[in-house]
Amino acid sequence: MINLKIMVGSISEKNSSKSFAHHIQKRYADTLQVTIIDLDLPLYNGDVDNDAKRPEKIQAFYKELESADAFMMITPEYNNSVSGVLKNAIDWASRSPHFPEKVGLIATTSMGMTGGARAYTHLHEILQRIPMHLLPGNEILVSRIHQKINDEGVLTDQETIELVDSVIDAFIAHYYMVKA
Repeated sequence: MINLKIMVGSISEKNSSKSFAHHIQKRYADTLQVTIIDLDLPLYNGDVDNDAKRPEKIQAFYKELESADAFMMITPEYNNSVSGVLKNAIDWASRSPHFPEKVGLIATTSMGMTGGARAYTHLHEILQRIPMHLLPGNEILVSRIHQKINDEGVLTDQETIELVDSVIDAFIAHYYMVKA
């Protein structure tokens, strides 16, 4: 079973991206061991980025990274880009030996019509430089997310569910191909 760690680009308790991550966690429990990582982290600071000074929250974050087989990043689109929360987590993660060269998957959510396309593009570019083995040609961009998740935070839009199912299947195949 693939140990998938999800980084959600929002730390607020009630948000669509986190609900979407919970959908992934529940729906694919038979094939993926999914953990949603806490990204309420201090801002990246190179002055404390060493074993002697690294904050405890970052040490715990690095342990989460170490136990991962693969990563999924889910971000809302903030000001036409990736959320600061996710970018900060990636800045810390990129300094860890347990993040680069992993298999990765990107998803964006947006209340608008574009599904977070600009955030997707920026995140893809960031992760290419780390580098990460991103699933090619399979994009999860969820537009009008607030209309596709009910009041209990459950993804209810059948078309979106089917899209995510097909991408997750491709992601699992991609993971085993990269690891072969």
